[in-house]
Amino acid sequence: MTAPQVVQEEIPGARRREQRGWYWYDWADSAFQTTVLTVFLGPYLTSVATTAAGGEDGFVSFLGLDLRPKAYFTALVTISVLLQIVIMPIAGALADHTGRKKQILGVFAYVGAAATLGFYLVSGGGYLLGGVLFLVANVTFGVARVVYDSFLPQISGAEERDAISSRGWGFGYLGGGLLLALNLVLYLSGAVEEGLAVRVSLASAGLWWGAFTLIPMLRLRNRRVPVHEATAARAAAGSIRQLGRTLADLRRYPRTLLFLAAYLIYNDGVQTVIGFSATYADQELGLSQTHQIGAILMVQFIAVGGALGLARIAARIGTKRTVLASLVVWTAVVGVAYFLQKGAAVQFYAIAFAIAIVMGGTQALSRSLYSLVIPPGREAEYFSLYQISDKGSAFLGSLVLTLALQLTDSYRTAIVSLIVFFVVGFVLLTVVNLPQAIREAGNEVPDHI
Repeated sequence: MTAPQVVQEEIPGARRREQRGWYWYDWADSAFQTTVLTVFLGPYLTSVATTAAGGEDGFVSFLGLDLRPKAYFTALVTISVLLQIVIMPIAGALADHTGRKKQILGVFAYVGAAATLGFYLVSGGGYLLGGVLFLVANVTFGVARVVYDSFLPQISGAEERDAISSRGWGFGYLGGGLLLALNLVLYLSGAVEEGLAVRVSLASAGLWWGAFTLIPMLRLRNRRVPVHEATAARAAAGSIRQLGRTLADLRRYPRTLLFLAAYLIYNDGVQTVIGFSATYADQELGLSQTHQIGAILMVQFIAVGGALGLARIAARIGTKRTVLASLVVWTAVVGVAYFLQKGAAVQFYAIAFAIAIVMGGTQALSRSLYSLVIPPGREAEYFSLYQISDKGSAFLGSLVLTLALQLTDSYRTAIVSLIVFFVVGFVLLTVVNLPQAIREAGNEVPDHI
């Protein structure tokens, strides 16, 4: 009775349909990344906490912590990342053991979408409700992303992996950028009160996330696992034990571990540059919020072409060389940013354009490479470690920026200090023997890596 499923998986039309459904989840959850995390929630939740505290000099209490309003959102981000680091490997192992990846993806996605929709109810001094909803939404966002990424090796062969990963990433930039543009039109038009416009924008991200998740839910398919692993009771108990085994098992794949280290370091640079750019534009360059918003929107849409363009380059010169070349561009971008003139909006837009070209490709091709150096049947487990590397990088980047600002009191020195992440990441990735890493993991070595 199981043979028809195997046959279906070998039909090219069925696989293409599944790939197209997979792209739509990136379109769906990117709304949370752009509208909620990048633009609206941080400032809004800070203002709600300020109201509850009776002013900027007051304090709010959360999980036994007394926090200044301006520190409330960053504290929530830190707590949510710690929760993600604990939950993601367990959920990943559970998905691999049960084979019910589609259902697990759906549960976490819809819990996250519902929590995001609930931001509409956060107003006045309701910082506690906002904090709880954010923890739920951001944790489930990260966990669902682990399961989503783990489908990539199952729906694509080694030779098409770069193209499939890049299309998903590009599609996500397009979807997230489109909803953000619509929300910014509402927010900047003045047609509705500012607080209401923000709440509507935040809730729209939840609605968008939930609605478009229906498409991958209809098209993605589970794969079979050994019968002894498929029971929920065994999987639930085994997935917790598997977390320790996965970490210990990495010693069998030293080249995979080295790739993870390289990715953690250079992705740290990528994420920190993206996160610090608005502060740099505001505090050092003196650019208005309008210019910052314009740059964010431009990056979202240009990154679509950047992700697809770098995938084409990878098909010609190899994926590893393309990622290494993108790191050279990142190094140049950070170096040039040091010399930008105050008030020079055109120069800032030029830098943002260069970032957009390499941003999506760097991340999409890295995901594709990683999918080749992990053992088959344990994709979600290993992608949880990949996402942990992604989340953990926020700490290192923030630390370097903090030290640079503390020691030099210079935003320009702080931004140029990030070059170290791209240089070290470049060196580590250079020494990774990818063909050997792929063979050690038990996978096929593609022609272009």
